Amino acid sequence: MQRVAVFGIGYVGAVTAACLGQDGHAVVGVDIDPAKVAELNAGASPVSEPGLDDLLKAQVAAGRLRATTDVNDAVAASDIALIAVGTPSADDGSVSADGVEAVVRAIGAAVKAAGKAYHVVVRSTILPGILEDRLRPALEAAAGRPTGPGLVLCNNPEFLRESSAVRDYYHPPYVLVGADSAADAAPVLALYHAVAGEKLVTGTRTASLVKYACNAFHAVKVAFANEVGSLARAFGADGHGVMDLVCRDTKLNVSAAYLRPGFAFGGSCLPKDLRALTRFAEQQALRVNLLAAVLPSNESHLKRAMKLVRETGARRIGLVGLSFKAGTDDLRESPMVDVVEALLGWGCGVKIYDPNVMLGRLRGRNLAYIDRHLPHLAGLLVPQPAMALDHADLLLLGTDVANEFDWAGHFRGPIIDLRKDLARVEPPAPG
Repeated sequence: MQRVAVFGIGYVGAVTAACLGQDGHAVVGVDIDPAKVAELNAGASPVSEPGLDDLLKAQVAAGRLRATTDVNDAVAASDIALIAVGTPSADDGSVSADGVEAVVRAIGAAVKAAGKAYHVVVRSTILPGILEDRLRPALEAAAGRPTGPGLVLCNNPEFLRESSAVRDYYHPPYVLVGADSAADAAPVLALYHAVAGEKLVTGTRTASLVKYACNAFHAVKVAFANEVGSLARAFGADGHGVMDLVCRDTKLNVSAAYLRPGFAFGGSCLPKDLRALTRFAEQQALRVNLLAAVLPSNESHLKRAMKLVRETGARRIGLVGLSFKAGTDDLRESPMVDVVEALLGWGCGVKIYDPNVMLGRLRGRNLAYIDRHLPHLAGLLVPQPAMALDHADLLLLGTDVANEFDWAGHFRGPIIDLRKDLARVEPPAPG
């Protein structure tokens, strides 16, 4: 059993407080609205959520849950605080964290007055950087001491949906805590001993972004299904039938496939088929804004990679992997071909190692494509890794062909791995 204060008695806070109480913890709900506090103390839910009324009533009756407007009272009666106040959009669309910051400052002042060790856990949805650059200094200033073993600040994103929040609480995709160390995360994870699911610890910035990435993906899926439905109607097809079959593919479509940050996509299928769909939509005066934005987004990702390369100032480049993916010699619309074209246009010397690409074996449209874009490819390809290494001041790893050789062990210059380096990598998860 732990002593917990839940700040904010809205959807997330009320559900969290009730479920924590049901799991045996001593819980104090905190809110600036006296009406909400009175409702909760009377055993009534301040929000409409299936199953929550009975759950709250039972916890209040059992003495495991009460509410107050007094921050000092709540902090004195607890060892860990979960902040679940709202983070609405500001007028410019940015996230407003004023409410969270005000709660953090109030908690900090109460902790200072109590002179106790305390855990402050942000459950509200905030962008990466807000906790680290804004809330941490606010907490430290109010508490009069730095965060550390005796004053911990971490985050614990929630994955609750209105109308199924109680069920979601006990059956989340996982329990996620963002913390500076496994020791800091341990008391937070212990709150969820009755929750089914994997318990994960990562950095605070990653934890913050996971929640936004999930919600953005949900929004993308809704928009994608709606655009496919609109196209289906224009084609005279059954949009529901199409998406039902799309969702039955759990190997590639509804899976982790393709959902890893890497380099731009290419090849003979994806760009061509996207162009066909968006061109048809244009002809039908049908706006499919999401689908129409995919190829420009891909192009922007390619430009980010080229900016990364250009900033090195290197003029002699070794490239590993030219086809659009390892294991094939298909060069059609390979983003690596675009990279080489740009490098040559900048006057760079380029040598390419890709054992799958042999100029004498290219045929048909594959050959025509490379003749149009890299007519001097024969002078760029090298048959051995050492030849690319000897030439290069900068090494670019483009595809999984790079996995077949220890490039880092043989090259002392800078290496840009285009499969990874466009996504910022945090230090390993605390452990």
